[in-house]
Amino acid sequence: MSAIKKVLLVGATGTVGSAVAKRLAAVGHEVVRAGRRSGDVQVDIADDASVAALFAQVGPVDAIVATTGEVHFGPLAQMSAAQFNIGLQGKLLGQVRLALIGQAHLNDGGSITLTTGILTEEPIRDGVNATAVNGAIEGFVRAAATELPRGIRINAVSPTLLTESAAALGAYFPGFETVSSERVALAYERSVAGVQTGRVYRIG
Repeated sequence: MSAIKKVLLVGATGTVGSAVAKRLAAVGHEVVRAGRRSGDVQVDIADDASVAALFAQVGPVDAIVATTGEVHFGPLAQMSAAQFNIGLQGKLLGQVRLALIGQAHLNDGGSITLTTGILTEEPIRDGVNATAVNGAIEGFVRAAATELPRGIRINAVSPTLLTESAAALGAYFPGFETVSSERVALAYERSVAGVQTGRVYRIG
């Protein structure tokens, strides 16, 4: 049985984040919920000072989990560099920023878990920004795993379309199977409480 861990969960009020918070709490972990405007603590992951202030407020943790990050959806033919930058600054650098600043606030043997998605390998119409950003996050995870000190681990979770989101987003994912947020949450538990590093857990 794994030891109880103090987990900082960024994006705790989203569909995935809520399921992860519920699962981690159910198996006994202490979950500190962070969001931009809600949760136990607030943070803007696009801002260095805000992320640094978050860790100063929360103190040392055993795990950092990110289930947040904005990307741009739209036709490539009409996409501007500024629109593409939404995903770079939001999902990519936002999550990377949590890892870069947060590593110093992790206890020995701690873990970082980031979030990508099925679009890394299965592009959809209007999803170029998401595919590019997800691929970059996965590359970061694989490379960072070779350098993190003190036994710190890093993984990513890559879910397919959520069952809960199918009504709103299903038209973008024709023929895709869905997966429940509860099942996706298990992969985050595996990353937090397991021993693997440099892995991308593909769910769905």
